[in-house]
Formats: sequence, structure tokens, C-alpha cells
Amino acid sequence: MAVVHQTELKPTKLELLTGWLPSRPWYRGGPGTPHLSRAGGFRLDDPRGEVGIEFLVVTDTSGAGPVTYLVPLTYRGAPLDGAGHALVGTMEHGVLGPRWAYDGCHDPVLLDRLPALIEGRAQAQDQDASDTPDHEVGVSFTGEGPLPTDLTATDDRDGTLLASPRGTVLRLHRVLRPEDGSPLAERQAAGRVTAVWRTVEGDRVRGPIVTL
Repeated sequence: MAVVHQTELKPTKLELLTGWLPSRPWYRGGPGTPHLSRAGGFRLDDPRGEVGIEFLVVTDTSGAGPVTYLVPLTYRGAPLDGAGHALVGTMEHGVLGPRWAYDGCHDPVLLDRLPALIEGRAQAQDQDASDTPDHEVGVSFTGEGPLPTDLTATDDRDGTLLASPRGTVLRLHRVLRPEDGSPLAERQAAGRVTAVWRTVEGDRVRGPIVTL
């Protein structure tokens, strides 16, 4: 199990994302600086214990209305070869020292663990506590495994597609919306991951974050 250290980060994750989010094609904010707050998320364990994996949910209140984003991040103790384009930024961790934060959709460790989560071979972990499963992360899978891990990420206006040459496609919903009660997505998707986050009013809502 990954150890979550209660320590200081310089700059903070939200400070890194403030500069990075407006560069994404799925960002819905205006020309001003995002005003971000944490709204939820969870972690996955790296079996080797080397890479931190976090699915961070943040809300931007800088525009006409709040927009909530899913930002999968990986944290490494050294640069990831060939992933300079996916670097969100670097931080100084109070315990671990320098950390390189990447858009996790381009990190092979996250691309291995996300299919494992969908198949039920990996357990979502609490965002802020060590050795604590997050049972609020919902997973359904009706397809046949194992799912491929040779996924290539492509961003578009609607989010991020993770596609395998063998035809498997995962859609990451970067702009999050609560479930509307429609069963259509359940009928069409071979797998889904849902999570809970907080609105700016403090309400807890659930919605899809990944669709297979």
C-alpha cells in the first residue's frame, strides 16, 4: 500500500494546475486565471511502490459558473523518459524531495493500473489516508479481460481518449457531471468507473469518470 505523507508541497498541486489547465483542449474556462479548489478524488497503488497515482477532482469558480475537472496525476522521483510533453510541473515534497508531476494518461504505470481497477484487480484507495480503501469509487465491468494496457492518450474538446491498437477505447470524462439517472450509458458501456465529489455548495454528488 502507498504511504500518504501529511507534508508540505511547494508549489502545491492546485498551484501547478492553475498554470496547466488552461492549456488543455477540454478546459472550459475563460482567458482569466483559474480559481481552483479540491473537490474529491482517490488514489491507486503502484505495486512497485515507486510512482504515486492520484485521480484528483478540482473545481474552477473563475467563470460564469463552476466547472469540475478530473485530473489523473502521477508523481515520480525522477523524470519519465519521453514524457516531457506530459509534464504538469515539479514540486518539492517535504519528505520525498523533488517530485515530477505528470498527466497520468501518458504514464505507463497509471495505464497499467486503470484497467486493473476496471477489472476488479485493483482497489481504489483513499486520497488522504494510507492503507485505506475508498469504497465510494464504483466499478462495473461486463466485458472480457484482460484489458490492454498499451493505450495511447488523445485529448479533444470532450476529454481524453485512451485507445489500444486492438480496438479497446477508454473515455476519461475530464469535465465531470453528476449522473442524470439515465440507464443508457450503462447499456452501452462495457465498463465504467464512477466517483463522488463535492459541489461548491457542499453537496456530495456521483458521476462517471471513465467509460469503457
